[in-house]
Amino acid sequence: MRTLRTLAAALLATGSLLTAAAPALADDPTPTASSGSPSPESDGEVPAPTEAGTSFRTATLMLPGQRATADASTGDYLYWAVPLDQGQDATVRAKVKLPETARHGEATWRLDVYDGLRRRQACRYGMQARTVAADATSVELACTLRTVRAWAEPWADDPLPGRYYLRLTTTEQPQEDLGLPVQAEVSADVKDAGGAHAVDGALAAPLVPGATAATGSEERDGGDADGEAAGASASPSTASAAPAATAAEPDGGWASGWWSDRWIWTAAGGIAAALAGIAGYRLTAGRGRPSRVPPGV
Repeated sequence: MRTLRTLAAALLATGSLLTAAAPALADDPTPTASSGSPSPESDGEVPAPTEAGTSFRTATLMLPGQRATADASTGDYLYWAVPLDQGQDATVRAKVKLPETARHGEATWRLDVYDGLRRRQACRYGMQARTVAADATSVELACTLRTVRAWAEPWADDPLPGRYYLRLTTTEQPQEDLGLPVQAEVSADVKDAGGAHAVDGALAAPLVPGATAATGSEERDGGDADGEAAGASASPSTASAAPAATAAEPDGGWASGWWSDRWIWTAAGGIAAALAGIAGYRLTAGRGRPSRVPPGV
């Protein structure tokens, strides 16, 4: 009885608190549309970049899931950089809106992906290069990379955690079509590969270069070590690259994907092994002393 009275008193106290709180909630002003909605910058989100770099050093930083855009000219080398962590599968897509003016022939567009060591990464599948006719209005490219590993042998070219570079350019086109305006759009969709692809080991640090934003001296250099020309129509500004540079890393920081379903399978295997051991013991232990054996023996 004492327990029932205590429980009833607790329920009555809870009901009185809810009754007192209801008018207070009703008196609060309801937000209206005039108050406005917070902007992405106020929530700490980095807006998608609207420019592209012209070399590895001036690559514009973007985040997975963002759709980066850029206005450029035919023949420019466009560079973006995106962070990829261990255990992730990334699919990179690019779409180029070609000029509506008449062109003089076919053009071949290509999307290449490089890791933090500037090694070209192979695509498991996807149309990495495509040749379009002179009257085409757009071209779409895609590249699905191999799963990013936590470590690799020195002689291997396996994808490792770090910053990956996306390079979009046209490799073959009539000389008369160089300089025509185009609009490029790139994105990198990332998903977890799961515990089946998880490996032991980790890098001491991700493959991230020290300089990733454009500086005045780099813009004057105009191009990277490969000798690629830099077009002024696509060079990023330092002010627009600074916010992205502070946030161009995976959610939760680098090497944050320590959790995988391998933990679940390991725990399930341990529980199954324990249950099997208990069942085996009960089967082999019997039911105690047989009835035919005298007590004194």
